[in-house]
Amino acid sequence: MKTLPKLKFSFVYPVIILSFFIAAQGCNQSGAAKNEYCTSADFYTMPKIDVHCHVSVERPDFMELAIKDNFRILTINTDAAEEGPIEEQQRFALYQRNAFPGRLAYLTTFSMKGWDEPDWQGRSLAYIKESFEKGAKGMKVWKNIGMVEKDRNNRFIMIDDPRFDTIFNYLEKNNIPVCGHIGEPKNCWLPLEEMTVNNDRKYFEEFPQYHMYLHPDYPSYEDQVNSRDNLLKKHPDLHFMGAHLGSLEWDTDELAKRFDMFPNFNVDLAARICHIQKQAIEDWKKVHDFFIKYQDRIMYGTDMGDFYGAKADPAEMKKRTHESWVRDWKFLTTDSLMTSWEVNGEFRGLKLPRKVVEKIYHGNAEKMFPGI
Repeated sequence: MKTLPKLKFSFVYPVIILSFFIAAQGCNQSGAAKNEYCTSADFYTMPKIDVHCHVSVERPDFMELAIKDNFRILTINTDAAEEGPIEEQQRFALYQRNAFPGRLAYLTTFSMKGWDEPDWQGRSLAYIKESFEKGAKGMKVWKNIGMVEKDRNNRFIMIDDPRFDTIFNYLEKNNIPVCGHIGEPKNCWLPLEEMTVNNDRKYFEEFPQYHMYLHPDYPSYEDQVNSRDNLLKKHPDLHFMGAHLGSLEWDTDELAKRFDMFPNFNVDLAARICHIQKQAIEDWKKVHDFFIKYQDRIMYGTDMGDFYGAKADPAEMKKRTHESWVRDWKFLTTDSLMTSWEVNGEFRGLKLPRKVVEKIYHGNAEKMFPGI
């Protein structure tokens, strides 16, 4: 009689332990499955970086929204007449960085003024170096190279011109990243009614000077892309972020070719996510699998910002920006059926795994722009 409880205990106790172990494993597996994908609540808790913004004011509205929505911001200085002198843009960037430490970083640029002058290279490199001393995290080149600027012989200046090598050699040698907006979406070379997404149609209607269909004597789409590719061939160690999906927004296959060809080529999604949505209508799996395969090469960006000065309504800017950030999050993290004014037709969200979303929203940017 005395041995029965002992035998019963020795048999039951391991069974209980084993049951708890199995239950714990089940909870862990269930928790892992539950956390494999993001929720709408994660929008506010996940660290996020918008790598393509323009904050060219001294007021705090845009950055206050960024903090509320848990974004860090990379504001980009651009050699564009409509955005003001590059020195003034840098002053705004430094103001915002000091006002919101740890929340905003910036990319510098250079001016194309005086291109044909003997000291242009030296002056441009000196300005860039000074910007890096002030804390710039990289450099931007814009579509005015290839689409606006001409030399003294009235020839368009392309980004693979040897006169740029002094600058790119310095950046390559010092491991300083470049954001390059070279060319435009392929729609730019089509009439408005044939463009594939509505935001391109709206933009080129408002800015006909950049609508290349109206300027057949300008370099072609292929000329623009080839000049960028030639730059990357000349500078294989240059870390390059192709702004706006690298002007290859129209076909993920074309992007994949560049990713495979240029190991240091990355892209942001700024103002081109609608092209991904359009392709998702046509072949959702192809687009989804593209993001999975190249998850280390894609960064989140919007081209949003507070850059209209006194003309802008801060409340409207905040509303528009927040809605854009939330809409993009929904597309990347859920498989909901969605619509957008930018795209004709209904498309389904990509529902990317959490680990992929984390890379797109902050991990890849933190690697490319250390200290951002």
